[in-house]
Amino acid sequence: MSENVHPRADELDAMTAFDFVALMHAEDLAAVEAIRPQLRQVAHAVDEIAQRLGSGGRLHYFGAGTSGLIARLDAAECPSTFGVTADLVQAHSADEPDQEDDRRLGMAAATKAGLSSNDAVVGISASGRTAYVLGAFERAAGAGVLRVALTCSPRSALARTADLAIEVETGPEVIAGSTRLKAGTVQKLVLNMLSTAVFTRLARTHRGRMVGVVASNDKLRARAARLVADVGGGSNDEAARALDAAGGNPKVAIVMLRRGVTADEAEVLLAAANGDLGVVLAEAKRP
Repeated sequence: MSENVHPRADELDAMTAFDFVALMHAEDLAAVEAIRPQLRQVAHAVDEIAQRLGSGGRLHYFGAGTSGLIARLDAAECPSTFGVTADLVQAHSADEPDQEDDRRLGMAAATKAGLSSNDAVVGISASGRTAYVLGAFERAAGAGVLRVALTCSPRSALARTADLAIEVETGPEVIAGSTRLKAGTVQKLVLNMLSTAVFTRLARTHRGRMVGVVASNDKLRARAARLVADVGGGSNDEAARALDAAGGNPKVAIVMLRRGVTADEAEVLLAAANGDLGVVLAEAKRP
């Protein structure tokens, strides 16, 4: 349990700075390795969530405190990374300390989210007993939603109410109860796995490239141009022109170069393939 006192707690105040950070580093490595026994559960969650999102559902994160902030971070990155709409991955969090104890607030947040039977909910709680998250799960159950628990405390109340539980036992924090440390690190890593693998399965990436990237600033426009040149097989100038004609959409620009079509024709081809760039490019290889 993260609230337990660390075995070396009595030594911390007298440690050198190097020994202190070395201990934290060792604890972080152990926490990352603790994910390994749960990889099949993570993979199971990826399959289930991808199926629901592929059927028109949405992904909702519910967390409080640090867990809620981590959820917000992952959700905020999905539109720019994968080119999905802003409401496809939503984070709902209790930000004030007393709010995490409010089960009704969690229920109200889940109600306001307008959950449907195609949606998936990931409840994030280091202890697995956060009332806000339990309330959200309670309301989600009534909507027939897939409920995935992400906790650092095995056999928790949250895990028992979930359809699928990812329980990463990180052990005591260097500072007892400070779940922004190992527990927070593990939660971020697992959410990285879930969102990245889900959207890769849904063809929002292509051969490890962010083909759904939204070119919203100079850095991302340059990245998108390099991506189009790489996958589309054209020069940098050709890639830039195609990207401009495609309205900044890398997928459309890549199809334009690889298939020798206009932006409108590329959009039609992608629509017919449900946005799967691999399918469109494979078709281009056929005699």
